[in-house]
Amino acid sequence: LLIHGVEISKYSWDDHGNIKERMPYHAIEVDQPVAGLLKDLKMRGLLEETLVVWASEMGRTPFINDLKSDKPGRDHNQWGLVMWLAGGDVKGGATAGETDEFGIRALKEPIPLRDVHATILDFMGLSDERLTYLHAGRFRKLTDIGGKVLKEIFA
Repeated sequence: LLIHGVEISKYSWDDHGNIKERMPYHAIEVDQPVAGLLKDLKMRGLLEETLVVWASEMGRTPFINDLKSDKPGRDHNQWGLVMWLAGGDVKGGATAGETDEFGIRALKEPIPLRDVHATILDFMGLSDERLTYLHAGRFRKLTDIGGKVLKEIFA
């Protein structure tokens, strides 16, 4: 099993301030490379067997903070975040989970990370309940208590 990871980290993405100046650089930094990757994978017939995951460890508030400042930005948002998946059997436009109308908080129950892990493992043909790894002399599961595969995002 070979997994490749790509990290885009040319500039800091910590946009608590100066977002009006910095966001255009972020867009340039990711829009074309991500679109190019997806287009290239599709053209080569590899998109069906590749899962592309775009994620971060946290979300951002949907509103600008400190509007009176000469360099406003957006703060961390631990109650709601967005990630996207493409390729494989992912159904384009499908969603899992829901936020309020402002994108601040998850409605109902937030999706636990173990469910995301279980979904990715399922795509790779692995069971999160059966897969273990050795850590500190003990076999452990990535999802610990088991995750739920997010079937609603697959075709």
